[in-house]
Amino acid sequence: MSELRELYQEMILDHGKHPRNFRFPENANRGSEGYNPLCGDRLTLKLVVENDRVVDAGFQGSGCAISTASASTMTEAIKGKTLGEVDALFQSFHELVTGKLEPDPETLGKLAVFSGVSDFPMRVKCATLAWHTLRAALAGQNQQVSTE
Repeated sequence: MSELRELYQEMILDHGKHPRNFRFPENANRGSEGYNPLCGDRLTLKLVVENDRVVDAGFQGSGCAISTASASTMTEAIKGKTLGEVDALFQSFHELVTGKLEPDPETLGKLAVFSGVSDFPMRVKCATLAWHTLRAALAGQNQQVSTE
């Protein structure tokens, strides 16, 4: 388990400093904003959804390393997935970071390293902000998502 913890720290630092998909995709047709007042994390997520599939995803904003890394890895993970697959991934990720699911790299891929977040309950909201914002964007909700 210490290998997973080391990978978690490395990946959080890497994606926190060099986030992937830190841009808005052209022709975005879904989007939402998220805010974590506890930590000050803010992000805007934009998606291109075609034929029940996420074709492209990107975000911009500012936040702690966990929030930024979560948004970065999430945008990588959801590209090419159907809306049903994205919803299943949301459920698995949420259960992982709240300690209700053991890390399973086959199901979660890189996202499995976020299992360490469950040891720090105050950081769960940082890790899930992008995911709740994703859900709102896919549902067409126009109000800002808050973790409070």
